[in-house]
Amino acid sequence: MTIQQQVSTPQLAGKVAVILGGTGGIGMATGRKLATLGASVVLVSRDAQTCAQAVAELPPGNHLAAVAQIGDTASLVRLADDVQRKYGRIDMLVNSAGFTKAIAHADLDALDDALIDEMFAVNWRGQFAAIRAMAPYLKATGEGLVVNVGSIAGRTGMGSNVAYCAVKAGLDMMAVSLGRALAPEIRVLNVSPGVVDTDFVPGRDSAFNERAARTTPLKRIGKPDDVADAIVACATSLRFSTGTTIVVDGGRQLG
Repeated sequence: MTIQQQVSTPQLAGKVAVILGGTGGIGMATGRKLATLGASVVLVSRDAQTCAQAVAELPPGNHLAAVAQIGDTASLVRLADDVQRKYGRIDMLVNSAGFTKAIAHADLDALDDALIDEMFAVNWRGQFAAIRAMAPYLKATGEGLVVNVGSIAGRTGMGSNVAYCAVKAGLDMMAVSLGRALAPEIRVLNVSPGVVDTDFVPGRDSAFNERAARTTPLKRIGKPDDVADAIVACATSLRFSTGTTIVVDGGRQLG
């Protein structure tokens, strides 16, 4: 008797996921996991060579390295149109791009107008602009998904600087507003980590991470894969959720 093995279709086969900040720690971890589940992944970065190298490290698939500036709306519009032309669809947008600078909250003069404006342009306006550019294509699938990477700084008011806390709080509220406005065709969720073992915040070293781990209830800091797992869950398991923020911080905001 012949036994035929049934090969299951990957959970996200045929889906197209665009990841802004795709060469960062969280972006790369998310790209790997989505590719493993069968999605075509578009990693987006400011640097073409870095992006191409990152795409080469993904599991095999129909992936793309793309260049765009999160603070430049025109480049985001071009990105959306280019991805649509290549794949004929966009199913998922992950906004993991951004930047920050460590400034003591009491040092008001160090947080000057130029830095404040840049923080909002790159960490809030750019995310909104990316959603706006891709919304028609996400909507066309009937089950589009946006996941913004926020931070518990938006809830605790404790983060790399005051403006960073403010923009992350703004992302939380963006999910509420757009979760309502774009339903039912597009779901909008935030994933909100605490301290994560990446080089996102310049100047933070292993000593900082060790101190953070000691003061976190689960006694470690986050890994990029921890955040990526939550993003993947938004696409696979949490399909009845929208307009809310999922905290992935090891309990750090509790204490």
